[in-house]
Amino acid sequence: MSVTAPERSESTSGRADLRNVAIVAHVDHGKTTLVDAMLRQSGAFAARAELVDRVMDSGDLEREKGITILAKNTAVHREGVTYNIIDTPGHADFGGEVERGLSMVDGVVLLVDASEGPLPQTRFVLRKALAAHLPVILVVNKTDRADARCAEVVDESLELLLELATDLDLDDDVVAKLLDLPVIYASARAGKASVERPADGTVPDSPDLQPLFDTLMTQVPAPADDPDGVLQAHVTNLDASAYLGRIALCRVRSGRIRRGQQVGWCREDGSVQRVKVTELLRTEGLERVSAEFADAGDIVAVAGIAEVTIGDTLADPDDPHPLPRITVDEPAIAMTIGTNTSPMAGRDPKPGTKLTARLVKNRLDSELVGNVSMRVLPTERPDTWEVQGRGELALAILVEQMRREGFELTVGKPQVVTKEVDGKVHEPFERLSVDVPDDYLGAVTQLLAARKGELLEMQHSASSQNVRMEYRVPSRGLIGFRTEFLTETRGTGIANQLFDGYGPWVGELRARISGSLIADRAGAVAGHAVALLADRGELFVGPTTTVYAGMVIGENNRSEDMEVNIVREKKLTNMRQSSQDVLERLTPPRILSLEQALEFCSEDECVEVTPGAVRIRKVELDSHLRNRQRIRAKARA
Repeated sequence: MSVTAPERSESTSGRADLRNVAIVAHVDHGKTTLVDAMLRQSGAFAARAELVDRVMDSGDLEREKGITILAKNTAVHREGVTYNIIDTPGHADFGGEVERGLSMVDGVVLLVDASEGPLPQTRFVLRKALAAHLPVILVVNKTDRADARCAEVVDESLELLLELATDLDLDDDVVAKLLDLPVIYASARAGKASVERPADGTVPDSPDLQPLFDTLMTQVPAPADDPDGVLQAHVTNLDASAYLGRIALCRVRSGRIRRGQQVGWCREDGSVQRVKVTELLRTEGLERVSAEFADAGDIVAVAGIAEVTIGDTLADPDDPHPLPRITVDEPAIAMTIGTNTSPMAGRDPKPGTKLTARLVKNRLDSELVGNVSMRVLPTERPDTWEVQGRGELALAILVEQMRREGFELTVGKPQVVTKEVDGKVHEPFERLSVDVPDDYLGAVTQLLAARKGELLEMQHSASSQNVRMEYRVPSRGLIGFRTEFLTETRGTGIANQLFDGYGPWVGELRARISGSLIADRAGAVAGHAVALLADRGELFVGPTTTVYAGMVIGENNRSEDMEVNIVREKKLTNMRQSSQDVLERLTPPRILSLEQALEFCSEDECVEVTPGAVRIRKVELDSHLRNRQRIRAKARA
């Protein structure tokens, strides 16, 4: 087993020593865990190194949420071959990362859970791979799960392949090759893989992942890039270093690039600028090391171009030939992000340090540099912008990152991005897959019917008391759906969604069935007031919490909003003493996360986000102005 990078010579004849492959899958099917095992077995970690699970998920939010947000690359060296591996996100909200990752590779490993089988995001990432005409290797992971069903999952995966190939109108020869794709059975956590199907619920009968490496070597083609052509290196991702500044991650498509070389920087506006490659870095395991040169087929990092962006091409300055720009699907969800305009701005116990509109705008502009699937548009207000993305999660991740960087923000309720087709308004739709116990089938069906969901398919599991349903639902019908869904199923349901194109506007949808409890004055929450309001609904704040007029402090049991005095103290008289009163038992408040707060918002509400707090408030804080707006809205209706 080789534990170091193979020697590179100045002359290259073909790239039999190199394979570029992406690992794609649905969320939580084991991509990052598989990369961990491949790195360990290739000797990428020192003998005394501390081994950390999911080492590729290096971001704080990635580790907290257990998902991959950014596509990352690593290099595994084994038996004289370098495997450049791209670990891609499984969530459709980060589809831009998937598309960029696929643009760097020559084949994909499709990872599917041995119990859950193909799910909506499996369809999404596989469709992208087939559209790029990349060969596919199927890996059935988690064969040691007690409810594993390997044979059925392989059949379901092949059916999905055939369905997508038909949708994409692929040639018959291509379809025949796809249906004859290699299948590997693995337990990524155990670090074992086999071409022979193990008994369900057992680990493959193999000492390591060698069968997977063998399959990658034989099934993924070597890079077909031209080593003798003029230089073409495609910028597919960006990084930054405190010492080197902005770093461009590139796939060299033609020729050779050297450290210190003068190259032509082909920009989006069509201009070509002569720049110098000040540093060239190659990935070795999880580290980047300096390199003298990189050939066609290599994935490298280039420093020295301060304003380089995704989609640019580094070319021969005397004969520049820019490559096509990277394109991604259009955004489907939008929300407004602006400065914090609440009475608590800058007054939190843990206040933000970045409060001005200029800082917010600069941060949003910097996000556009590395996020090709996001848009930032101006609004009527100079301190607020409309940010469009692929889904609620992607936008919530951006807000959470800004919050941790010290920003204080006002975030509007997520809305859908509509289009006009033939003079009619069209809205985005989602393909929703839900797995629920039979006992909650009626409740979930009723929940989705109110959101204009169309049932496409229903399957009852033979091995459990669960049912899987496929729906087509308007995207706006799923805003705020997850919280209600988990409540109705007592936390036992699993829901996954995937963008499913645009369709005609379906009309008004049922809004949130509950109203809001709103503070009618500023002050500190009193325990006595909390006890009095216990039967009115569920509170989001506890005693001593500072509130302001117009702040949403709870969820009303009824459908209408209610203004309450949450700071009301218990009055003492000369007829009694406080020490003689019975101790009041208070129900703990429900603390909302950022995602839950965005889901809870109604049309006239927004979310105040600071480093130390997440609060829901009315857009208009003055109750008299809110009443006037409500009367005018009814008159117009």
